[in-house]
Amino acid sequence: MGDKINLALDKRVVQGKKVKQLRVDGIVPVVIYGPGIEPINAQVEYNLLAKVYRKAGTHAPVQVTIDGKKKIALIKEVDVDPVKGTIRHVSFHAVKATDPVVAEVPVRLVGEGESEAERSGLVVLQNLEKIEVRALPMDLPEAIEVSVLDLKEAGEKVTLADATLPEGVEFVERDSGHGDQAEDEKQHVTDQMVASVWEPSALAASNEAAAGDADGETEVQSDNGEAEDSSPEATDQNAN
Repeated sequence: MGDKINLALDKRVVQGKKVKQLRVDGIVPVVIYGPGIEPINAQVEYNLLAKVYRKAGTHAPVQVTIDGKKKIALIKEVDVDPVKGTIRHVSFHAVKATDPVVAEVPVRLVGEGESEAERSGLVVLQNLEKIEVRALPMDLPEAIEVSVLDLKEAGEKVTLADATLPEGVEFVERDSGHGDQAEDEKQHVTDQMVASVWEPSALAASNEAAAGDADGETEVQSDNGEAEDSSPEATDQNAN
């Protein structure tokens, strides 16, 4: 966990369509919710919020202050303008310092560009960008680090089993199967591949094949006249 991230909020009385003027004035409406508290409508200057969001993402705890009271919260939802790319609204989920939380954190490769594999002209391809972990809010790591320094030959890989987990942090196992057979075949989260070594030519061929498969599926759907309108509205109408 890095330095503490602090954010001072002001209470907000403006709601509904009137918040549009707040955005015009460079203010972002936010809400704080969580177990045991009534949702709190608040607001904050855009530049301050944007800076905190860049640093915290949705995995680092933010110590928010409102009306002189401090709360630990995670950024849960961010509404972004699809055209301008600006933040329109943020939801903070208040948590207790003594209760473990689940958050999705980045996976960071250590030693990129320094492995024997890369020095010999091979490519180390990162396959996993984020992973869910469980920890106390203030123990959530900025990233899960996995070293690729020992990779040498094409076909070698590193998995989450090679990760360095900070004390008090654990991976979240997700059971996607049913029954005894599923339990026997269950892939543990530590089995997930983080990065692998490729020959440049083999990687290029794999990318071309994947692009060809995607084009082929589109052509098949078009030939069969399938699902020209896949919008939620069309789906709902078809279901009725």
